[in-house]
This record gives sequence, C-alpha cells and structure tokens, in this order.
Amino acid sequence: MTSNYTASESAAMESALTAALAGQRGANPLVGAVILSPAGEQLATGYHRGAGTAHAEADAIHQAGLKGIDTAGTTMVVTLEPCNHEGRTGPCAQAIIAAGIAKVIYAVDDPHDPAAGGARTLRAAGVEVHSGLAAKEALDLNREWFDAVAAKRPFVTLHIAQTLDSRIAAVDGTSQWISSPESLADNHGLRELIDAILVGTGTVLIDNPRLTARTPDGDLSPRQPLRAVMGLRDVPDDAAVRGTDGRFIHLPTRDPAEALSRLFDEGVRHVMVEGGSSILSTFLAADLVDELIVYLAPTLLGSGTPALNDLGITTLAEAQPWSWDEAGGGSVRTLGNDLRLHLRSTRVAASTTKNSAPRSEAAEYVTGGH
Repeated sequence: MTSNYTASESAAMESALTAALAGQRGANPLVGAVILSPAGEQLATGYHRGAGTAHAEADAIHQAGLKGIDTAGTTMVVTLEPCNHEGRTGPCAQAIIAAGIAKVIYAVDDPHDPAAGGARTLRAAGVEVHSGLAAKEALDLNREWFDAVAAKRPFVTLHIAQTLDSRIAAVDGTSQWISSPESLADNHGLRELIDAILVGTGTVLIDNPRLTARTPDGDLSPRQPLRAVMGLRDVPDDAAVRGTDGRFIHLPTRDPAEALSRLFDEGVRHVMVEGGSSILSTFLAADLVDELIVYLAPTLLGSGTPALNDLGITTLAEAQPWSWDEAGGGSVRTLGNDLRLHLRSTRVAASTTKNSAPRSEAAEYVTGGH
C-alpha cells in the first residue's frame, strides 16, 4: 500500500483483492472491485465469477443497484484496469461512466492489448483515474495468468485423480472410478468452464474416453470444451473422443509447448490436461502447468500405474515447489470421501518485472474460448 492513498481507499483495495479470490482461475484473471462513498464507506463489492459472467466492476455496480445505492460521485477501487473491450460482456469503462462514478483507483494495467485502454477512456470522459495501489499484491494474485499472456499460450490446469499412494490405475489397468461421484461432478463442472481438455493418445487407445462435460444426471452440459488429443499415434476413426459435433482436434506432437501453441491458434485460452502419467509428467517437466487440481481418494493400491513418471529431478534441491491456492473455494476441500487439493505454481511471472498487469477480466482474454 502507498501513502498516496487514503486509509479507506487502501482498505477497499484489500477488500477487492479478497473478493477476487472467490473467482475461478483460468482464461480470465481474478478481479475484485469495491465502490466507496465520498465519506470512504464501502458501499458494494463485486468480483468476476467466470467466463461470460459480469466483470467485477459491473458486478459491484449491480450489487449497489440491488441495495438502492446511487453510485453518482462515488469512487471505485479495482484490482485491475477496467476493460475497454466488447466481448461476451460490455466494456467496464463504459459501465463505470454510465454509473456516474467520479473516481477510479486500480492496481495494475492490463497487458492484454484487446482489453487495454480503459483508463484512457475513463479520463476522456472526465473520470479521475489513479493506478498503482497494491500493485505488487495484484500482480501476485494473477502471476500465472500474466505468464500465459506473455507467452501467448493458454492457461494450463493439470488434473489428477489418484489414490493415497499416488496411483491412477491398478495393475490390471482399471481406474474407474478412483475418485468419488462428488469429485467427478466437480471435474465435469470444470470441463464446462474451460476451452479445451487435453489427453494423450495412450489414454484414448486404452480408455476410449468421451472427454465431454456432463451434468450429474449424465446429460451433456450446454457448453462443451474442445476435445484435444496429443501424440504421434493415430486416433481411431471410431474413437469416442471424436464425437459428432466437430469439436475435436488431434495434435500430432509430443512437445507440450507446440501443443499449447497450436491450441492458442485455435482460440483456446484455458486448457485442462488429463490422462495418463506420460502427458501429466511431460507438462510438469516442461514447467508449463499453472494450476494443479488433485482429487485424493482414501484408497491404497500398493502397486499399479503411478500418477507421474520421472520428472528429471535427482535431488531435493531440484524439487518442484507448489503453493496452496485459496481461489475458487479454497486450497483443500472435502468432496464425498475425497480431498480436493488446489495448488498454484510458484514461478515468478514474466510480467512482474514490468509495471503492468492484466486488466479487467481481460475482455474474456480475447478471441474465442470464453
């Protein structure tokens, strides 16, 4: 926090950062916003809940409206620069102007070109704009997203369903169902939010998965991810993953960076990697995973297929460190008999060396996907 801002403005930014954590990581950054009265009272709080939903700024304005609060002459404190982009939702800069908000304080600029320019639009409309409050905290909040934006690749979630002794299948290859029905439902909820789900050809040839997002009743969810298969072997014409809707792609490569580049070109901004030990280990060894979601079943096998293969680590000093992630519901949750573990990468984002960062829910972080 900086002395250039009042105590109420600094407190509002802390509230906005906390609110942002209620959102889901992925193609769009986590964003929170607070509306302050001229006297410094926190009137309303908003956050971005996920792709296609109201951005944090619009949500805060909506929450104020539900309370019958007149936002004319108020101050908005937001963790990222308000967007200036017409995506699945309207530009936040215009929503702020229409609400009569007189002053905007945001933490960091948005590095994503299609979304940038909100501050300029606000100033042109006579809104007082300041930036830099809690910039370090805001950058850390979304450092994985910054990495993805800087590298022009999708945000990568890696999903593992395993036993207590880190097995994903028994000796005979059986793996359905290691995780509980509640964990499966949670995973299908994630599938509905992402742009693509990626597995290796080995998983397709052994398990013949559909890779669809389904409701608890087993019906197809309204929104389906692109089904992607990575590997040099052919995908059989009758493989279930091909489906009949045209939302299938085969990536004939074993290079995870090449696969992500191809998916990015297809408009994918958030991919979830599932499948066997080989593909999971390949992405981890390449340091291309932003988020880990592990469903840990209270089961022991003693033998069978391990969750991971050799990552090239030979000493403890080379171990991959991960940190617990409180976003999207918390770092550890109980789902049926399982534990759901949520972790984030500890790498330093490439853009933290610059005085810029993502901006409003990043205009849905662009083209396609969301």
